[in-house]
Amino acid sequence: MSHSSKPGPSQRMLRVGEQVRHALAEMLQRGEIRDDLIETTVVSVSEVRMSPDLKIATAFVAPLGAKDDDAVVAALNRNARFIRGRMSPALRQMKYMPEFRFRLDTSYDNFQKINELLHSPEVARDLGHDDEGEK
Repeated sequence: MSHSSKPGPSQRMLRVGEQVRHALAEMLQRGEIRDDLIETTVVSVSEVRMSPDLKIATAFVAPLGAKDDDAVVAALNRNARFIRGRMSPALRQMKYMPEFRFRLDTSYDNFQKINELLHSPEVARDLGHDDEGEK
């Protein structure tokens, strides 16, 4: 079996991460966590990254419509042990149940900033000069 020198997650880490993401999203949708902040917030799970040994699952979440995103992430981290226990039936094929860590997903904010930059007058002006130069 050859090892590639490319960095990044293995196919196994990606596959397990996606399984964990689905199970976590379903659990959040069912409202199984008894925390006022989590119960009143829709939480989108955009990605779950697994550690190479599959013992740590870092879930990137985006609280939708919450006044304080960091408070929602803190509430999820407070309930991480409960979440781990509730995930056991959905992930029973795993040798070890991963420890859950929650992080705020800022990728949507980054996409918005890039989009605003691309549509800014300065960039539009520069793009206009390129078009004129090609004619």
